[in-house]
Amino acid sequence: MYVENAYPQDLRIKNEAELLTDAGYDVTVIAIGIKGQSSTEVINGVKVYRVPLLVLFEKTPKKDHGFFGVIALRLKSVLGYVTEYAYFTSACFFLSLYILLKNGFDVIHAHNPPDTLCIAAFPFRLIGKKFVFDHHDLCPELYQSRYETKVACLQTRLLSFFEWCSLKLASITIATNESYKEIHVKRGGMKPENVFVVRNGPNESRMKKAEPTTRLRNMGKSILVYIGSLNPQDGVDYLIRSLKILKDEFKREDFYCIIMGSGDSLKDLKLLTTELELDDHIELTGYISDEDLLSNLAAADICMDPDPASPLNNLSTWIKIMEYMAHEKPIVTFDLKETRYSAQDAAVYVEPNDEEAFARATAELMDDPDRRKAMGEFARKRVENELQWTVVGQNLIKAYEHLTK
Repeated sequence: MYVENAYPQDLRIKNEAELLTDAGYDVTVIAIGIKGQSSTEVINGVKVYRVPLLVLFEKTPKKDHGFFGVIALRLKSVLGYVTEYAYFTSACFFLSLYILLKNGFDVIHAHNPPDTLCIAAFPFRLIGKKFVFDHHDLCPELYQSRYETKVACLQTRLLSFFEWCSLKLASITIATNESYKEIHVKRGGMKPENVFVVRNGPNESRMKKAEPTTRLRNMGKSILVYIGSLNPQDGVDYLIRSLKILKDEFKREDFYCIIMGSGDSLKDLKLLTTELELDDHIELTGYISDEDLLSNLAAADICMDPDPASPLNNLSTWIKIMEYMAHEKPIVTFDLKETRYSAQDAAVYVEPNDEEAFARATAELMDDPDRRKAMGEFARKRVENELQWTVVGQNLIKAYEHLTK
């Protein structure tokens, strides 16, 4: 498996690797190494090789750079992505060659982004190895959403080309939802029977309820929680601005929002919180341990999903939705197709990107404990029966049975 992320911190890859290991497959993961991790180790039967992290430039699009500043940022971003993707793709190839000579393998399973990992897999495909493309993000749409650019720019065309190459090279593909499967068939020409939908779902450890954080529960306020990445496309700035509306226009002081996660936008979001005079109402933790994260989540009254409508978000499924639901929490979210499929009656849906409507829905839910309880009970039941990893992960086993028959 190739993954340009940390392992085992990336829970989807961890779930997949361990499920396949438990099913009798010999799994090796090539991942990014972070501080404190060894270059090689075995975790729950999964062999892990780590490549040192390389980051050339900050790639966050800031609103106040001016015209030339934006141009410079775009150029640095392109150079950064090209260099970093080429570095990791090359590392995957050479480590795969080493693993082939040492132990051998039958399948390369690439988790995107980047979609350039098909280049590392191509030589091995020529000698009969199989290739699985596990499609986490729509890279052309991700670029459009992150940089608010048009479909026809050079970067998105190049990303579309590598996506097409990945789909064409694949023996089978893994899609996170039906929207992605449709793209595999239409954009990549995949046969529907060779595309397997493996949804994101919380594993057994994430299904266990934790003890609520005493500090939060003792505040005597409605506790609002966000878990996830803090990048430009994730919409946490929408959440912060909606909380400004909740405080100033709806005259609410009885809330405290804890935002857990890290990403390129963390520094900017902290500055925005201070600028809007919300430091007494919002806490951005950055990266925290799973234990603290789950305790804070257990203390939540309402969970927040501010992903705005965008070319990427309109078609994507977020693991945080299922984690909120697993912990029996009601959700306020913008009304996006795949989010509605996942959450159903566990969420209040508002007009996409409407910050005032988001604030109003939050206020109404704060004042309705009976509704929150009913939504939470529905959420937990839906995850237990349909969306937890032990259920949705079975399609990965079916995919590999199809691949190896």
